[in-house]
Amino acid sequence: MKKIISFLIRFVPRKYLQRVGGFGLKVAGLFYRGNAVTCPVCETSYRTFLPYGRINPRPNALCPNCLSLERHRLIWLYLQEKTNFFGSQLRVLHIAPEACFIKRFEKIHGDQYITADIESPLAKVKMDIHEIPFPENTFDAVLCNHVLEHVRDDIKAMSEIDRVLKPGGFAILQVPFFSPVQEVTFEDNSITDPREREKIFGQDDHVRKYGYDYSKRMEHAGLIAIEDDFVNTLTDETRKKFGLVKGEILYKGVKRD
Repeated sequence: MKKIISFLIRFVPRKYLQRVGGFGLKVAGLFYRGNAVTCPVCETSYRTFLPYGRINPRPNALCPNCLSLERHRLIWLYLQEKTNFFGSQLRVLHIAPEACFIKRFEKIHGDQYITADIESPLAKVKMDIHEIPFPENTFDAVLCNHVLEHVRDDIKAMSEIDRVLKPGGFAILQVPFFSPVQEVTFEDNSITDPREREKIFGQDDHVRKYGYDYSKRMEHAGLIAIEDDFVNTLTDETRKKFGLVKGEILYKGVKRD
């Protein structure tokens, strides 16, 4: 299973995986049913989650039913417990929307929930994150998960997110970090060979490798940067139950009033 998943996510374009990957994984999930772990997004239980990753797949990572990964389950719990996202109907912009969230967030926020992406077939709006086609002060919340490592100018993209947020609104801005994490984010536009990009940036469609200065980049874009160790406040039992990674920081940007 590790080799199959690794091959698919490395060599099959994301837009095709989004359309057809779910059915096959649900079938595979039938062989993983149990009670050791539970996905908080879809509330389905398994003896373990599926492995996931391009080169060295992580064990216990992917929910076969809704396709949530560790970061999605963390975001779900954080939004549920630390924000008003589930308690109020908000104006939400979801950039590069994940399949596990779309229908569930639409049910909460209705027509005020807008999905957008430059190529995803799941998104309602075709959009370049460098030029978000909405007026300033439009959204209460923006979700942008594992996107900024792909874009030409992440500071410009985050500045656009800041622009369209309402004062006091927040954005969840997760990006990948690869061990050992360096002090300063590295980017080099002259590196164009896919194999070299994968070697240096961790993935052939990444254009930068984030360092500990990520929060400073968020601040440079105009946002108030918050590094939340919410996952570390949970018990070991809770993290094990939901398949979460201890130490994963949740990055939230808040628009200044």
